[in-house]
Amino acid sequence: MNTLLIIVGIIAIILLFTGGFVQSLNFLLWVGIVLLVLAVIVWLVRMLTGNRSV
Repeated sequence: MNTLLIIVGIIAIILLFTGGFVQSLNFLLWVGIVLLVLAVIVWLVRMLTGNRSV
């Protein structure tokens, strides 16, 4: 699960940069933001609950 979270975070950052640089693909910016927020929320929940299972 931790590896999946890292992959989603990297994809979110790539989409943020792509969306920021290419104005015609502005929806990628929002997709990247949503994925990044979801990744942070999942990470915070896992840290607060102490759930370390795969």
